Amino acid sequence: MASDPDGSDGVVVLCTGNAARSVMAGAMLEAAGTPVRVVTAGTHVVEHQPMSVRTRAALTAVGLDVARHRSRQLTEDHVEQAVLIVAMAAEHVLFVRRRHPAAADRTATIVWLARNLPPGPPALAERVAGLHLERLTPDSQGDVTDPAGGTDEDYEGCARHLSTLVASLAPRLG
Repeated sequence: MASDPDGSDGVVVLCTGNAARSVMAGAMLEAAGTPVRVVTAGTHVVEHQPMSVRTRAALTAVGLDVARHRSRQLTEDHVEQAVLIVAMAAEHVLFVRRRHPAAADRTATIVWLARNLPPGPPALAERVAGLHLERLTPDSQGDVTDPAGGTDEDYEGCARHLSTLVASLAPRLG
């Protein structure tokens, strides 16, 4: 586990393409004023793509305007610097466990974390370590449905679902 050089803890928000769910959740966490550095990434990304029009519209529907975003693949540096990896679905937890096994104890879905991450103090890293996330079954944690390929309503529904989850998770990150 590592901290950001400025002393704040790093959180990676992870989905598949870093084009919808992680972008929405990351923007919402930043807008909530969480005291952590938020980075978004994906497990299977076409690098440097802008967010989709539907993602932007869904964010606007929940009151957020994200000026810029470019997709990025999850890297070893992201993983090393993250105190917590917030996955959108079990498949992302499994990806981290396969590709970055040392981070298994710092990775869980946003659904699970919004219910179970204890608020601080102590520091976020200590609270995450106490959860023993590597012992959780990924399929039992809960997923955020990917709106990719869906309708505008699917994207807006995803944004509303994430908004509820972030409202619960954000204060627990401090």
